[in-house]
Amino acid sequence: MAEINLFLIFLGSIGFDLLIGDPRFLIHPVQIIGFYIKKICDYLINNFGENKEILFWGGFIVSISTIGISFSLGKLIELSFVQSRTHFFGGLLIFFGLSSCIATKGLISSVKEIAELVERKEINDQNKRKIKAKVQRIVSRDVSSSSIKHLLRSSTESLTENSVDGIFGPLFWIFIGIVFMKFSMFLPGPLSLGLSYKAISTLDSMIGYKYDYFRYLGFFSAKIEDIFTFVPSRLVLITLPLVGSKVNEYIPIIKKSYLDGKKYDSPNAGISEAIFAYISGIKLGGKSKYKNEIIEKPIINATGDNCSGEKIKLICQLILRLQFLWIIIFILIFFMISSLI
Repeated sequence: MAEINLFLIFLGSIGFDLLIGDPRFLIHPVQIIGFYIKKICDYLINNFGENKEILFWGGFIVSISTIGISFSLGKLIELSFVQSRTHFFGGLLIFFGLSSCIATKGLISSVKEIAELVERKEINDQNKRKIKAKVQRIVSRDVSSSSIKHLLRSSTESLTENSVDGIFGPLFWIFIGIVFMKFSMFLPGPLSLGLSYKAISTLDSMIGYKYDYFRYLGFFSAKIEDIFTFVPSRLVLITLPLVGSKVNEYIPIIKKSYLDGKKYDSPNAGISEAIFAYISGIKLGGKSKYKNEIIEKPIINATGDNCSGEKIKLICQLILRLQFLWIIIFILIFFMISSLI
């Protein structure tokens, strides 16, 4: 019975995230995780910035401890929920915890806001500064000298990549946790896996880079994120065409997306960007500035259109449709497993 309640809480948390997003009156887990990561990493960089070995193993300790603490907290709440007679307080913690793991409303709202600013307002210096500030909040690259065309591409690439990290990755691992708990309450559950994945993606977004100190400090974080995002990114690859307008080109689009995506250093980011690029008919990739270094990413869908506000809104619609499809699939799988056990 507890796993059915967990599944209902899971569905409710998805709806809450879509309608409300992250409540301002609650401290978001990412804020706590980020504070912990920053404090330790700043200490390592300030005191051992020239020692590659200490940075390397320090990064390992940061990764394992962050994930371990997140997992343990989630598991503790799950056990209290299962063993409680009323389930109310534990269920409430799980509800808000799961909702915080999913970032659909926050991600879509921030990118749509950028698209609308570009479309509706005259692009003068003041408006351009405002757009740059909003783009800089969602990307790690330096957009201080970017054109509007590059700002739109940066926003689109962030949206397509982070749709996996912020939406479909958490959804996948939370559902796996619900299935696990059908077999034993001591196995990893939805909140422990959801918070663990959130910790993994936060680690990668904060220190998982390949320049300066982060090349060593963030090595383990980047590799762990690659492993845990591998399956969700490929599920997005094979399911996104089902909610697009090019379902009749299903196999060719998947092949093209996979081949273009494989050109990226990341085994996952390129694939998620590529499938959205081909379904929405846009071109991604090219030069971007990170710190003082210009990095040129491989071109995805070379014959596609340039990014625009209209295309960003289309991608947001695709994300919502795909999320709905995944929920339907999860429900079918859950009740299928329930009938077999």
